[in-house]
Amino acid sequence: MFIASSKRTQKRLASLMAYYLDLFSPETYEAFTRSDRGVSGFRTRQDGVAKRVRAGDICYMTKMSRWVGILKVIDGPFRDATPIFVEEDDPFVVRFHVEPSVWLPVEKAVPIHEDAVWNRLSFTKDQSKASSTWTGKLRASLVNIEDPDGSFLEEILQAQASAGSTDYRYEEDAYRRLLGHHVRRADKDIAVTVPEDEEASTAPVAPEEVRESIRVQALLAEVGARMGMQIWIPRADRALVLKEWRGDHPPVIERLPLNYDDTTLKTIEQIDVLWLKGRAIKRAFEVEHTTSVYSGILRMADLLALQPNMDIRLHIVAPVARRDKVFQELRRPVFSLLDRGPLHESCTFLSYDSVRELSQQPHLAHLSESVLDEYEEEAET
Repeated sequence: MFIASSKRTQKRLASLMAYYLDLFSPETYEAFTRSDRGVSGFRTRQDGVAKRVRAGDICYMTKMSRWVGILKVIDGPFRDATPIFVEEDDPFVVRFHVEPSVWLPVEKAVPIHEDAVWNRLSFTKDQSKASSTWTGKLRASLVNIEDPDGSFLEEILQAQASAGSTDYRYEEDAYRRLLGHHVRRADKDIAVTVPEDEEASTAPVAPEEVRESIRVQALLAEVGARMGMQIWIPRADRALVLKEWRGDHPPVIERLPLNYDDTTLKTIEQIDVLWLKGRAIKRAFEVEHTTSVYSGILRMADLLALQPNMDIRLHIVAPVARRDKVFQELRRPVFSLLDRGPLHESCTFLSYDSVRELSQQPHLAHLSESVLDEYEEEAET
């Protein structure tokens, strides 16, 4: 949790507290722990949100699902590309000077699934612990946390930092595996993951899963069209998608207005949904309904291998339960060592739920495609 401490805001905070989420992966948590803990950084796409932060930050570690600390904002945001603690090419250049009020070791960090926590937070208390729908609230850093949730988390984290705090067991070997591996390139170290071997599933994909992926394709087409985009749907899917895309809408593009070689065009034409402005592709979406989540990621990797200088935003769209699988695959060595850079730096995750939420925006016609920045999730580094 960020808590502002500048004189300009002290009086305001006496009567009003605002809380914001700061996500850490196990890797960035360990790096921040080893640092002097004086700077917290965010990606450039969060610059606009960062400018609204005037209070504090509650820190949550993904994959371990634990609340790990409270940071007090000294000043910021400001831009600085000097590496802090992550790697030579540090992506977290939107920064605050901070001071930790609480920073807990892993064994002291408070699991979100503890009954005393789960049953109090507004976004978990009515949810099944076996579900993943509640994770939408923890989609990205700098999301505003409701005041009652923030003050409750501040209270339990302060208590946990005091004498006699509780230890929460965890498997140290499993935690170490979450820290990932690094491959040394000529220019920098690249973080990669090597997923555990899985038995190949021979079970057929359930028809309802296929239908749901078609509905999501149709929603993506509808959202893009409402924002004034031209829409491409692969010919093989077009009839099914148009059947789901109800109401009046402009016709989809019959032929892509692009000047690429035949191999590149054939690859692009197979992508599930494209948003175009004029002759430029603005966004590309692969909707994954299989448990392997390979096909769309391979197609995105093929595209960037064929056209390493292509400036295009790529998204893998899948059920929220497959988020971690998507991130694991995006960070495989084969996708992390592309000539143009790691695939996970160009390709993000969108959950089905996020697409539905976006489609409910009442003023899409007045929004730009950058609104997706508020819904996408990036593979952690």
